[in-house]
Amino acid sequence: MVASTSPFIPHPGPAERPARMGLRALALLLAAGLLHMQASPPARSFQLDYEEDCFRKDGAPFRYISGSIHYARVPRPAWRDRLLKMYMSGLSALQVYIPWNYHEPLPGVYDFAGDRDVEAFLDLTAELGLLVILRPGPYICAEWEMGGLPAWLLWKPDIVLRSSDPAYLAAVDSWLHVLLPKIKPRLYQNGGNIISVQVENEYGSYYACDYGYLRHLLGSFRALLGTEVLLFTTDGTRAQELRCGTLQGLYATVDFGPGSNVTEAFGAQRQVEPKGPLVNSEYYTGWLDYWGEAHASTSSARVARGLEDMLQLGASVNMYMFHGGTNFAYWSGADFKDQYKPVTTSYDYDAPLSEAGDPTEKLFAIRTIISKFQPLPVGPMPPATPKYAYGRVALQKYADLLDVLDVLCLSGPIQSQFPLTFEAIKQAHGFVVYRTRLPRDVLDPATLGAPPHSVCDRGYVMLRQGLLGNLSLDSSPLSNWLIYPLAIDTAIQQGWPHAALPKSSRGSRAGPAFYTGTFETPGIAWDTFVKFPGWSKGQLWINGFNLGRYWPHRGPQQTLFVPGSVLHVDRPNNITVLELEGAPPAPLLLFLDRPLFNRTLIGSTMATE
Repeated sequence: MVASTSPFIPHPGPAERPARMGLRALALLLAAGLLHMQASPPARSFQLDYEEDCFRKDGAPFRYISGSIHYARVPRPAWRDRLLKMYMSGLSALQVYIPWNYHEPLPGVYDFAGDRDVEAFLDLTAELGLLVILRPGPYICAEWEMGGLPAWLLWKPDIVLRSSDPAYLAAVDSWLHVLLPKIKPRLYQNGGNIISVQVENEYGSYYACDYGYLRHLLGSFRALLGTEVLLFTTDGTRAQELRCGTLQGLYATVDFGPGSNVTEAFGAQRQVEPKGPLVNSEYYTGWLDYWGEAHASTSSARVARGLEDMLQLGASVNMYMFHGGTNFAYWSGADFKDQYKPVTTSYDYDAPLSEAGDPTEKLFAIRTIISKFQPLPVGPMPPATPKYAYGRVALQKYADLLDVLDVLCLSGPIQSQFPLTFEAIKQAHGFVVYRTRLPRDVLDPATLGAPPHSVCDRGYVMLRQGLLGNLSLDSSPLSNWLIYPLAIDTAIQQGWPHAALPKSSRGSRAGPAFYTGTFETPGIAWDTFVKFPGWSKGQLWINGFNLGRYWPHRGPQQTLFVPGSVLHVDRPNNITVLELEGAPPAPLLLFLDRPLFNRTLIGSTMATE
């Protein structure tokens, strides 16, 4: 291996060769041993111990106390603040979803930049000393648009989602071959901080109950991540959910909230996993809000008590959510069990960290419980971020929506005998105008009808202007439609309407319209909340950033969260509002230093909690 002419050891003569060779062999042996020790650090591992009913991290018994955060609901400049607060709360890990549709907006078109840089987010968690429980889907639920599945899957009308349908599996495999290679180097056994990976999500609640689909996913995850990674499932505690959502080779965990009997809930897990660690993958610290219902809240004492009960059993627990964040743009989803229940823009969740990332009473109650079971990090909890009430900002009407179709639909309308769905015209989000001419003048009241479920989102009728759906007038089908897919976000991100010439108004036409205004910050951009006095329903952009839907009349959410990171300090901040139903006579917005969540429309009366 080393030539005898080494400059460090003179070439020996015959008499001294045996001794010198012996010393040399010893030197080589010691050098080889040193190199071996440098190249082979102690093996990292995160495994199940079925004998001792626990996890083992690097061979030692381990249990995690974790909290959920969704990077897609938090602006990137705030990631470090939120993660540091989670670490200082005493958490050893966090749990995070990866929304497929957030990263693949079109087939084969991927976006991992800016707020979508999941690798940067994961690297930041490692820097701050947090382990990660990863939930990459492909379906994630999370009250997120289409559960994280891309809308373009529906371009194939007969596709069966979350099943062994070859078309669906092909799309899933293509996505996993892009995503999981980014994950593999960050697995714990590969030197990273990802200790476990969930396969699918609460699949037992889905009607399909397709074991072939789960086996396919298991094979894909194993092939792309290796055989050592701990893969798991999460389901509710009902027998049917655990029957359809679990699979041999995937460790089965459960989810339940503070109102559950802990012994009975973990007993359900034991029905499918007789041995191994007890795990609650979603312990609910609060709940989400739905438009038209009261703001959800769960007491701090109740949450803390349930957490302590589980930790006393030695269970691993993930709190869902620890920080909820915001459903910016069009990302808010809906629940649909007995009825369709759309989710508000705020995903505050009554979580330990508020929507704006502020520590709450609930956080400190949880932190006290954690301190009974493991040491807390040394140092103070980072404070709430400053908020600023910028006050009133007057707006003016820029144009009716129907007067700017040429700007928002540059390619012109699509002609069709009958209305086409969003999927048929390949538009995932936002707004579409459907326009036709009535076959006759309607002087007396007439019935405008639509088949059941033909208007599945929200449609607005403007006589002689447009409507979503395959419609009829007094039972006569309406045909010859012009369909305008609107690229509103693209236009606003490019500076419209603030950079455009003033638009001449065609009068006080009722219906959707754009409003604009500006305001300046006093030398620094703080977080704020915007209220909509007298407004009805619509969408708000500031400096091209889509802050989401507002609907104060319906409630309970009365304000939208405005992160300071979207504001300018060196030039005016441009406001654009699309009001869908009717603005107040003197339109203005009111910027506050606190959120308002607690009003909701119940029947025809407005109630306050």
